[in-house]
Amino acid sequence: MDDEHIVSIHDEIELHSRKVVRSIEAGEGSSGAGQHRPATAMEEKIEMLKRAGAQPGAVQASKIQKVIFLLRDHKLVKYFEPRVASLGPMHHSNPKYQPGEMYKRRLAYEFVKEFNCNDGNTLQDDINCLYGKIKKEIKQLRGCFVEEVTKDYDNEALAWMLFVDGCAILQYIFCATKDKFKELNIKNDSVAFAQQDLFLLENQVPYRLLKLLMRYSGKEAELSESIECFIESVTYQPTNPQQKHEQRDPTHLLDLLRTRLLGPPPPSQKAKPSSSTRPFTHQEDPDWQTYRNVQELKAAGINLKRSKNNSYLRNISFTKQFGFGFYPGNLWLPPITVDDSTGPKFMNLIAYEMCLDFDNDFGISSYLSFLDSLIDEANDVKYMRKAGVLHNFLGSDQHVADLFNEIGTDLVPSAEAYKDVKFKIQKYYKSKWLTWMAQVRHDHFSSPWTIIAFLGVLLALALTAVQAWFAVFPHSSDNGKK
Repeated sequence: MDDEHIVSIHDEIELHSRKVVRSIEAGEGSSGAGQHRPATAMEEKIEMLKRAGAQPGAVQASKIQKVIFLLRDHKLVKYFEPRVASLGPMHHSNPKYQPGEMYKRRLAYEFVKEFNCNDGNTLQDDINCLYGKIKKEIKQLRGCFVEEVTKDYDNEALAWMLFVDGCAILQYIFCATKDKFKELNIKNDSVAFAQQDLFLLENQVPYRLLKLLMRYSGKEAELSESIECFIESVTYQPTNPQQKHEQRDPTHLLDLLRTRLLGPPPPSQKAKPSSSTRPFTHQEDPDWQTYRNVQELKAAGINLKRSKNNSYLRNISFTKQFGFGFYPGNLWLPPITVDDSTGPKFMNLIAYEMCLDFDNDFGISSYLSFLDSLIDEANDVKYMRKAGVLHNFLGSDQHVADLFNEIGTDLVPSAEAYKDVKFKIQKYYKSKWLTWMAQVRHDHFSSPWTIIAFLGVLLALALTAVQAWFAVFPHSSDNGKK
């Protein structure tokens, strides 16, 4: 927007403000309060507009909030609602989650009993101690949520809710890593559903709350270690000590899960300035095409391989083999396990990345968009399973394909994500010799029977050529004998 346009908007606002003031003054001199209300309402609108223009551009931590309305399609809403228990203020008043309150209170009680706030005190003293710590920081904890979701709770009610939920979360994670749920008579199905509930965007509590409870529990190191082990079990990815040392404090558990899944950004991405995030345009390369699904990649001679060293979702690469080979190209993918938790987990990570106040690189959205481009139907999933890059614990291969096609709809990935991989794949496609050899292999050597048939045809052609030779030159053999 140019300077003249900005000035004109500003002048228009000021002009409208003066009109409002004049209307107020006129109202005071004539009919009074009757005309004062609409003028005041307009003044408030103008002030809101001015405040919006004066908002600072500094990056701040995202606040806990509801899922953006763009994702609240009736088919997707199932991914955002708790299954067993509500955590935090957003679903707390919903009657259908009241049975889950019993589990939370039981876990909170066990937490206070097992991790004493002060050695030697009574259980009542421990409860008062931890609850008191939360009440002292309730203003800061309330500030971790958007105002809309906590406005119906006074400080005391919010502090007690966060006390119970925070203790229950820490005890759940501790029991999950120590396999202690049987001791509490909590059934396996409730345990599984509760794990999904921990990573719902609308079920998040501030990580600051968990750190506060751990600090005054008397066993902070043990509880911190249990969180690390728990996240490892969910992501199937061991914690990188260097990453753990360098990372910022997470906003909440969902934020921690995202960091662990993506892993550290590649060095090339760290070094690039922010201006490099502009979208790639087709005009820059008229031959540019979108990358293909698994079956088309296979037909072109690109094989799928499991990424080496780690399974971070950023760890996708493409290499080309030297020399002759039926599969001269390799697409390296991190292994992914698909089960009942995959849909809710990824949809809530997408929702988190779409929060308006969360400045991020859309790493999860970019990964899922790339994966969705590879998976069109069941045969794509089947080949990924055979390559060891996908483990299906969900159901049929078609079920997996439908899942990724559903959650991959309307994603807006980063233009920079996997750009180098896409460029190398496209460059490979432009190599006519490689793609022709791969197509021959795919059409004629995809099974032992086609290979045998092909060799049979070659043998028949050779015999036919020999017969033709002797038919054309019948005396060449006789002359050699004389």
